[in-house]
Amino acid sequence: MPVRPVVAAALGAAALLCAAVGPACADPSEVITVDPVGRIAPDGTVTLSGSYRCTGGTGPVFVSSSLSQGDSRLRQGVGGGVAQCDGAEHRWQNSGKVSAQAPRSGAARVEATLTELRPSGILLLPAFHAVTDQDVTLAQE
Repeated sequence: MPVRPVVAAALGAAALLCAAVGPACADPSEVITVDPVGRIAPDGTVTLSGSYRCTGGTGPVFVSSSLSQGDSRLRQGVGGGVAQCDGAEHRWQNSGKVSAQAPRSGAARVEATLTELRPSGILLLPAFHAVTDQDVTLAQE
């Protein structure tokens, strides 16, 4: 199995766990935001962006994002990237084609997450730095 889907599945499962546990997962000084407008390219690629701030990463930290339109139970991953946890504010941008349902212009819900994979023995366990769930508008480019 390719590594990318495995990492995406692990981060998604960890995000669900953090959502169930609540704010105790993240330091309140760490934050991730989502810009109010996302873009849809003519080829169907979705681009989401925002900013983040985190500190104290001991393992690799990733910025992930997912999108839902209509049925809020169906979330589709939109790219991901590496984050820099140095206490400064940084911009993030994720792009990707969603597979299950073609995105359309209009209202959408985006979840963005800063997740660190911390070494614990022979395993890497997810630790959340920040999570947000926000309404956005998708616009055609």
